[in-house]
Amino acid sequence: MKNGKKLTALLLAGAMMLGAAGCGVPANQVHSMDDMSGKKIGVQLGTTGDNYVSEDFKEDKDTTIERYKKGADAVQSLKQGKIDCVVIDSEPAKAFVEQNDDLKILDTEYADEDYAIAIAKENTKLKENINTALAELKEEGVLDQIVANYIGDDTKGTCPYESPADVDRSNGKLTMATNAAFKPYEYYEDKKIVGIDAEMAQAVADKLGMELEIVDMDFDAIINAVQSGKADIGVAGMTVNEERLQTIDFTDTYAKAKQVIIVRAK
Repeated sequence: MKNGKKLTALLLAGAMMLGAAGCGVPANQVHSMDDMSGKKIGVQLGTTGDNYVSEDFKEDKDTTIERYKKGADAVQSLKQGKIDCVVIDSEPAKAFVEQNDDLKILDTEYADEDYAIAIAKENTKLKENINTALAELKEEGVLDQIVANYIGDDTKGTCPYESPADVDRSNGKLTMATNAAFKPYEYYEDKKIVGIDAEMAQAVADKLGMELEIVDMDFDAIINAVQSGKADIGVAGMTVNEERLQTIDFTDTYAKAKQVIIVRAK
């Protein structure tokens, strides 16, 4: 009987160890910004989140910053327990959390920011024309309509932007560089790039009498594409900051956003 009890105890202990190992993913340890020190933080390479976190933790040797080509890759690593949190823009964060009930967004915002269109420093005439177009679209309520079509409950999905039937496109092509993995600003739907930025750029192109072409690429390649002339503008939820202004210019703001922190729900 003693041997039998001992065997049973060993089997039970083994089962408990296997169960614990099977869980795999550690419990969430980040409940506020104060908890981020000493943790592994995920960001998308070259984004504002990357810039903020890199600056905030540059002297914190106990904190690890993991950079990913796509926000979705950072979120997947968070789900797998490879990192402790992800700093990313609020609207894409909402989309990720809606699709993953094992994730949540902390109530504390990491930072506020404004989105603008990246443009080469020497392309002053195009910048002036785009700013004029943006001002008209704001006054006409078109920008608010575009945002409302993707964000919010009242008009979401019911008021997509449509180009005027008599739009003139005789002024050439406007090439937009983006990273179409940033829902609801730019993402693929039925093999087409859609989203707030795509509709906003289309509305601007219509005002300028130009044909819009959208080119998808890695986020950290967008500024170089604009600098080199491979693209006329960069539109991908890009925030104006001092580092970017050293190499690129920006139009007026077309949308406001904020950086938030995603963690595991348990």
